[in-house]
Amino acid sequence: MSLSPNDAFEKIVSTLPLTTYRAGDTILAAGSKSGRLLILKKGTVAVLNGSTEIAKVDNPGAVIGEIAALLDLPHTADVRALTDSQFHVADATLIDKDPAVSRHVARVLARRIVEANKNFTELRSQLHPDQSSGTLSKMLKKMEEILSVGGVGYET
Repeated sequence: MSLSPNDAFEKIVSTLPLTTYRAGDTILAAGSKSGRLLILKKGTVAVLNGSTEIAKVDNPGAVIGEIAALLDLPHTADVRALTDSQFHVADATLIDKDPAVSRHVARVLARRIVEANKNFTELRSQLHPDQSSGTLSKMLKKMEEILSVGGVGYET
């Protein structure tokens, strides 16, 4: 009997070492390359772009550092512990090595895209063309292109 995708992911995660961050600790710094993938076990963290909070994350199983790992780029945001938080820690290459981890990360990213698209559509419906500046119209158009199917090009 094979494991469900969630069970397979949880089995892998349960074998990873744990690390704890105290409230106020910076977990990942924008511009740095940690080479780590963090899976939240418990706690609450904030994802920050400069001083602006982009997201608050508190759901166990949330993956932090996946974009940097997938794109082999520095982290794009700061992640700071809002409460004492515990993470399972993996080498970022685990995404490439384990199909269950790859599927989990893909589902996480797909959910974010669906939510971003929903929020974008809501914002777009609330703005009338005559209300938005040229710059805002250009930005909305660019976001629409990115969120549409095929909106992001493939690297060669």
